[in-house]
Amino acid sequence: MQKLRAAIAATYYSDLGIEDSDIFVSDGAKCDISRLQVLFGSKVTIAVQEPSYPAYVDSSVIMDQTDLYQQDVQKYGNIEYMRCNPENGFFPDLSTVPRTDVIFFCSPNNPTGAAASRDQLTKLVKFAKDNGSIIVYDSAYAMYISDDSPKSIFEIPGAKAVAIETASFSKYAGFTGVRLSWTVVPKELLFSDGHPVAKDFNRIVCTCFNGASNIAQAGGLACLSPEGLKAMRDVVGFYKENTEIIVDTFTSLGFNVYGAKNAPYVWVHFPGRNSWDVFAEILEKANVVTTPGSGFGPGGEGFVRVSTFGHRENIIEAARRLKQLYK
Repeated sequence: MQKLRAAIAATYYSDLGIEDSDIFVSDGAKCDISRLQVLFGSKVTIAVQEPSYPAYVDSSVIMDQTDLYQQDVQKYGNIEYMRCNPENGFFPDLSTVPRTDVIFFCSPNNPTGAAASRDQLTKLVKFAKDNGSIIVYDSAYAMYISDDSPKSIFEIPGAKAVAIETASFSKYAGFTGVRLSWTVVPKELLFSDGHPVAKDFNRIVCTCFNGASNIAQAGGLACLSPEGLKAMRDVVGFYKENTEIIVDTFTSLGFNVYGAKNAPYVWVHFPGRNSWDVFAEILEKANVVTTPGSGFGPGGEGFVRVSTFGHRENIIEAARRLKQLYK
């Protein structure tokens, strides 16, 4: 719906030069990541943060962009894994990253919860421009940002010529099952031969997809009304309060925790331990579900991701059980 695209542009991209014609409404950022992979094809090279949301790597495998899985390092060949850890502030050393055609970058990051600073994203945009790469920027958690970290890649000068941005109502309005998202493909983004990327993406979308449900789109419009925006901010605030409870719990037990400030995830370090063993221990002894860090790639080994999406009473009870387990 043009009304929805216009509302998205006005709400999230005011003064950034993004128009409603640059916005593609869809049934989920995850779905659009795969559609973008269809756009890119099997011959491109990609780079991902490590650890990262599995959809980037897995869709690359499905598209036959990768070589075989290397069991010894737990990575696929022909993918550049950009290490993001506490030592580098969860932002890769770009001077060590070889050129790739596509760079998948999520900020605030799932699973680490780290949000890239303006200076870091400026470096990323320059890196992409210098290398002729396209950034696929996943901003699904942007509303959780509470400091001055950019909420959109398009806040960075020059980004419209090198970046695509995906975003979603899932984490703001509980639309995970309703399915509604958007992808921004600026008209300034061109392939090396000068052909607009948006023109090809439009062909892919029109061929592979019949559009998000009108019911879901009406819900999206309601979310972007003054009342809806307040409700979404309230939801985000509620989950951020949950995050504080989880952070305080692990901190009081002596664990190093990361993320949390700008994301609904707490990235907890268990030095020297296998993340699946920690997951099993917490599940079996406390009946609490976490996510093993190695599920996001080998860079997640030794960590677990704790989600703060949940009812307050469940978060409080989980905190009590964790304190009992690790006191």
